[in-house]
Amino acid sequence: MNLLVAGFVGLVIIVVVLWDAFETIVLPRRVTRKFRLARLFYVYTWTQWANAARRMHLGKRRESFLSFYGPLSLLFLLALWASGLVIGFGFLQYAAGSAVVISHGTPGLGTDFYLSGTTFFTLGLGDVVPRTPAAKFLAVIEAGMGFAFLAVMIGYLPVIYEAFSRREVNISLLDARAGSPPTAAELLRRHSGERGLDALAQLFHEWERWSAELLESHLSYPVLAYFRSQHNNQSWLSALTTILDACSFVIVGVDGACQRQAQLTFSMARHAVVDLAQVFSTPPEKLSLERLTPAQLAQTRKYLAEAGLRFHEGAAADKHLRELRFMYEPYVMAMAHRLMLPISPWITDEKRKDNWETSAWDKLLREQRQMTKADEEHF
Repeated sequence: MNLLVAGFVGLVIIVVVLWDAFETIVLPRRVTRKFRLARLFYVYTWTQWANAARRMHLGKRRESFLSFYGPLSLLFLLALWASGLVIGFGFLQYAAGSAVVISHGTPGLGTDFYLSGTTFFTLGLGDVVPRTPAAKFLAVIEAGMGFAFLAVMIGYLPVIYEAFSRREVNISLLDARAGSPPTAAELLRRHSGERGLDALAQLFHEWERWSAELLESHLSYPVLAYFRSQHNNQSWLSALTTILDACSFVIVGVDGACQRQAQLTFSMARHAVVDLAQVFSTPPEKLSLERLTPAQLAQTRKYLAEAGLRFHEGAAADKHLRELRFMYEPYVMAMAHRLMLPISPWITDEKRKDNWETSAWDKLLREQRQMTKADEEHF
């Protein structure tokens, strides 16, 4: 290989990797440029991972498989960056004339890659050492860059997991407030009664802030979108959609509800949905009426009326609700398909236990209760 070509290739690799790492980790804003190393990595690897998941049956095994992608992709991306820097400096050492002292064998491109690797990870084995000022200068620069790279990576991981933890707190809190999986009808029903609508206003206020934090963290670190929630019937996208659904109901008209706060929360949540759809290049899908059919809408009105809430009826109210749905549902459905995340319905026909009501030992507890009941009857 020509020495000038090798030097140019090595320099380009180093610049591309460093700039990509800077935009991904350090730069706190969305990058719109399509050609990015991290973007290409996630597009290719997620496509392959999702295709493999689609061959599995729906259930815990498939969800567990999908949950591995987020953390693993992060580790493999870091490994890709490190490998790129090692290869880039290896080419630069080769362009400098493979100016090394080797204990045995003949210096060459392989030896330069080996020197680059041991220098980047600051191993200092000593069996291959640079001998010219240029080679020594490159070794010093690479050693410092390797140390800084590892330090930044060590600081990067806690930031990711802290943002993930903050996101999941409100999702877990939604369990007792909207059911498992959460639905807008259940959320409104559980906030009926005395002081219920005041609590609903406070909840909308909290989710307005949660939506803003979600937008900021997932624009800065899009990998967080691939981190799945603790329970299979929960997800950040499903929770966000439930809040948008509930806000839409209140905006259209629920007597006595906090319409102004619902409008503010709807605006922020819809902003998050649209901007994140741009990040993942998921154009909006055609609005599907199947998610809320006229029969389900009538069922929802009846369900809320039984809880003491009156949801406005009539053609004008139905039209307003369709307009609100059209503002976010096409984006939500597109992201759900792209990320393979479940979306909660507006209302569920079957009664399900909340996650807090279930346990891995439910069967054992039922048997113990039956034994206790039998003993009490015996005595």
